[in-house]
Order: sequence, then C-alpha cells, then structure tokens
Amino acid sequence: MRTATIARTTSETRIDVTLNLDGTGTYDVSTGVGFFDHMLEQLSRHSLIDLTVRTVGDLHIDAHHTVEDTGIAIGEAFARALGDKRGIRRYGDALSPMDETLTRVALDISGRPWLVWKVDFTQAQLGTMDTEMFGHFCHSFAQAAGITLHVETLYGTNNHHIAESIFKGLARALRTATEIDPRKGDAIPSTKGVL
Repeated sequence: MRTATIARTTSETRIDVTLNLDGTGTYDVSTGVGFFDHMLEQLSRHSLIDLTVRTVGDLHIDAHHTVEDTGIAIGEAFARALGDKRGIRRYGDALSPMDETLTRVALDISGRPWLVWKVDFTQAQLGTMDTEMFGHFCHSFAQAAGITLHVETLYGTNNHHIAESIFKGLARALRTATEIDPRKGDAIPSTKGVL
C-alpha cells in the first residue's frame, strides 16, 4: 500500500494528514474553512486518493496559514506515499468542465516543483476563503510534493465553478500520474534513473 501519515505542528497550525494513493476516494476532512473542506473532498473523490485531514489553525487571523500549511502537509504525505516513484505513469492531465467553466490541469511528478497559475477570480472570497488562496494552496502542494503543476482556467464566469473545476482537474491529473503502468514494470520513469 502506498500510504503516508504526516503530523505537522507550527505556532500557527496543527495538522494531521493520512493519505492512501491506492484508495477509493474516501475522505474525512476538517480544516475549519468550509469551502476549503469542500475542495479537498473533491480532490479525494475524483483522484481516488483516500484522504484524512485534521487542521487546527489560527483562523482568528484569517485562513492563510491554515490553507498554506495544509497544502504543505498533503504534499509531504503525497511525496512520502509515492516513495521512489517506481512504475508510475508520472504525467497526468485533465480538461475539467464545470457548467460554463473549463479548466486545464497538467502535471509531472518530476521532483522539480513548479507552479504555473493562470486563473482569474472576480470575487475576493468564496465562503470564508480568500480566492487568492487557491493558487497559494496549489503552490504549497506542488512544492512539498515535488511536482510541476500547470493550472489554467480557459474560460468561466462563476467563481464557485472555477474553483471546483481546478480541484477536480487536479484530482483527475493526479489519478493518472500516480497510477502504476504495467508496461513500465518496476522501472523509474526517467532516463536519469531517479526522480
């Protein structure tokens, strides 16, 4: 089983994450930020990655540290569960429609973290979550997970749909990239021999 558990504590947050890459999309998420919980549930459900998240953060300030540190913890658990990445497909991409919105997500589990973010929101918040934090979550996750991640909303007008299409697209791209490719056997998917 490709699983990991991370406990991360700072002066701003306390986070426990358990992740199973070979799950069924079962989730149990509580961050104190309702809309963020909803997005993490979408991430789990559509990637088939089982995800348990318990975050207690300094929400009396705002949701910034809660979202950022949760992204780091999930990314660390993801990297740990992947191990040396033997046999994975490595690349994943998805076009994610949500009513009038279409988002493209492409990623490479490369060990070289990078984020390209081309998304515009027209409102400052969804629920109690600042919309600028969606990009920050993706940055934190990509850095900690060691993935190259490109996210671009091609068009869309409803901010809820834009956010949801991002997380569903990320989920589907992760599902593809983390799958074991039977043609690769036990090989590391790189000419370098390491990722």
